[in-house]
Amino acid sequence: MGSIILEIRPGTGGEEAALFAHDLFRMYKRYVERKRWKMAVLEAEETGRGGLRSIAAAVDGPGVEVLGFDSGVHRVQRIPATERAGRIHTSTATVAVLPKPEEKDRQLRPQDLKVETFRASGPGGQYVNKRESAVRMTHMPTGIVVVSQTGRTQIQNRQYALSLLTARVNEATAQSAAAHQDELRRAQIGRAQRAEKIRTYNFPQDRLTDHRLKKSWHGLERILDGDLQQIVTAFDSEGKGRSHSYPNRV
Repeated sequence: MGSIILEIRPGTGGEEAALFAHDLFRMYKRYVERKRWKMAVLEAEETGRGGLRSIAAAVDGPGVEVLGFDSGVHRVQRIPATERAGRIHTSTATVAVLPKPEEKDRQLRPQDLKVETFRASGPGGQYVNKRESAVRMTHMPTGIVVVSQTGRTQIQNRQYALSLLTARVNEATAQSAAAHQDELRRAQIGRAQRAEKIRTYNFPQDRLTDHRLKKSWHGLERILDGDLQQIVTAFDSEGKGRSHSYPNRV
């Protein structure tokens, strides 16, 4: 059984980008449900207007590594609900797929961790359990900080935070050790600019285009509802010889 951590963040485009990040997360969540995989939200920050500033989720199941193909900048072209003049806006969101640390891989030293607890809060907060304690965990040597407040208990939030922190520290360590460290994460998500894209979701034309495969599919509503199998199949048929593992790794 495979295990990954899926991270989604808005790029350029302000609130519309945050709304698009939410749409992407919902798409993957529906796909996970279709595949009968398991998903647990580890970290989430909402905008209060239905968007996401960031979200990270652990996904477990046979074949989940295929989602590594979705790492990169996703671009959306549509008329935002707040657009009075009916103009089409272009926004982006980034998707990153990290290997989920296994128990045997966790090597963060307890003395290197600063753990703080606080009462969970958030605007609207569908991912936030306000009745339980949240956890902020800092890896002191690197300064990497994660916050988990989506679990039902403080113990669960500690587990979520440790898993996410370990994945990010491992990624940072791999980057610093590599000769081309700056290219590792950039290979996945770039700078989130509109030109650095792997896919475009064109609402006026009801079309999704994958710029690596140079293929397009119609039916965005269906795709955003989690019907990704046709795209996954296209990668399987035309991407033979390429690993389904994590593009940001070398």
